[in-house]
Amino acid sequence: MNRRHALRVLAGMALCPVCASPGLAAEGPHWGYEGDHGPSHWGDLDAASKTCSVGSQQSPIDIQGSIKSQLPALKVSWPKKPDMIVNNGHTIQVNADPGNSLTLGSSKYELLQYHLHHPSEHLIAGKAYPMEVHFVHREASGNLAVVGALMAGGKANAAFSKIVAAMPGKEGPAVKMAAAADPNQMLPAQRGYYRYSGSLTTPPCSEVVNWLVLREPIQVARGDIDAFAKLFPMNARPVQKDNRRFVLSS
Repeated sequence: MNRRHALRVLAGMALCPVCASPGLAAEGPHWGYEGDHGPSHWGDLDAASKTCSVGSQQSPIDIQGSIKSQLPALKVSWPKKPDMIVNNGHTIQVNADPGNSLTLGSSKYELLQYHLHHPSEHLIAGKAYPMEVHFVHREASGNLAVVGALMAGGKANAAFSKIVAAMPGKEGPAVKMAAAADPNQMLPAQRGYYRYSGSLTTPPCSEVVNWLVLREPIQVARGDIDAFAKLFPMNARPVQKDNRRFVLSS
């Protein structure tokens, strides 16, 4: 296995821990969001996570400006409603079956899973949002594309409300949701987005992600945000240096 392929395998496992083990996080060093196991120490966990501290294309970032570009439209085709949900100890994640895809230009990616962060990991011009959802896709070649949607308090979102109602209170195996949530409902009406090259936002922080952060936030009920926050008071990595990376805007 060459180094590039190995990184992609690591990336897939980190973003989709249940792909490696049914419903349970993949084995590895203990990490978290606070104290001695928090983000500032991730690079010291083991050799595989060294990129967390020495990488030059780390995520998330504060999107302060962007270059208007002719980017391809995000063509989302998510006809299936995933209904397997897991508390993996770091977040609430909904696992997708084959059949949901994202097309970006000539590239087609399969939806693996989507998961949640409180508060948002990406900032827009210094502004953080209450939450952020990441839709993780993988191309057949192993390349990753993650669509990020910022979440603001407001009117209830039917899909997010179903997730909150079904989310397990403790870490454990994936369980079936009583009512499947439609991921399409967690996307804004307008699909304009920022695009930049970055990394996983959890160990091993591999720099293999094509980030697609939607400009328009979605609204979700404040009560649902509070319910998630009781389980995960803080599960967001702090913003990283952009290191003069270009951020493109559709």
